[in-house]
Formats: sequence, structure tokens, C-alpha cells
Amino acid sequence: MRMKLFLMLVGLVALVAATGCVETVGGGKTAGVPLIRDTFTGRYQRPLETVFQASKEVVKDMGVLATESTLYDQTNSVKTVQGKVNQCSIWVRVEAVDPQITEVSVQARTKGGGSDMDLAHEIEKQIGIKLATR
Repeated sequence: MRMKLFLMLVGLVALVAATGCVETVGGGKTAGVPLIRDTFTGRYQRPLETVFQASKEVVKDMGVLATESTLYDQTNSVKTVQGKVNQCSIWVRVEAVDPQITEVSVQARTKGGGSDMDLAHEIEKQIGIKLATR
């Protein structure tokens, strides 16, 4: 009985030690399990504003749009969207690589700090579909 209790305590300590802060694609930090992949990236041959509008619409359609912002301390034009989809936190970074090519990075984290790559990929794919219909 003591051995089981000891192992459970060791497991709990290991779990707490494994969680920490991770960088978001929006430029902030959030609690989460580090060193796991949580971001899906795609490039589109569209201007930044068009891709940014599509990103906002996709997040609104799939969940709740919390914030949108522009990062001014970057070398390229960068806009971000943050929201909640299926009780996961979502960050979308839209960055102009050049005037006609825009890169989108979608990051998805669960309540417990784990990654949700399927959701990140689905959001990135929906952005591409939204752009194809324009």
C-alpha cells in the first residue's frame, strides 16, 4: 500500500514538473507541456489582409474570436488572432513573407496544456478553403 502511494506521489510530482510555460505564435506565453509540437503552418499566394480576414472568419465560424492584434516589433507585417474552439485555445499568426505570399501558423492547446494538432490542421485547412472560395 505504501509503495502504491509513493508511486502515485512520484507520478504527480513528475506531471507538475513537466508542465511549464510555452511561447504562443501570437507572441505571448501560456501554460502548457513544452517540447511537443502544437503548430501547423501553411503558405498562400494572397496578400496579408485577405488571409487575415479569412483567419478571423474561420475562428468565428468554428468557435469564439477573443482578440485580434498587430505586432509592430517584427521585421515583416504580422497580425494575430486568438480564440477558443472546442474548449481549446487557438492562436493564429498571419505573416507577410513578401507582398503576395503570406504564411499562416495555427497553434492549438487543450485546457490541460497539451497540443491538439488535429484541430490546428483543421483550422489551417479551413483558412485555405475560405481563401479558395474568394
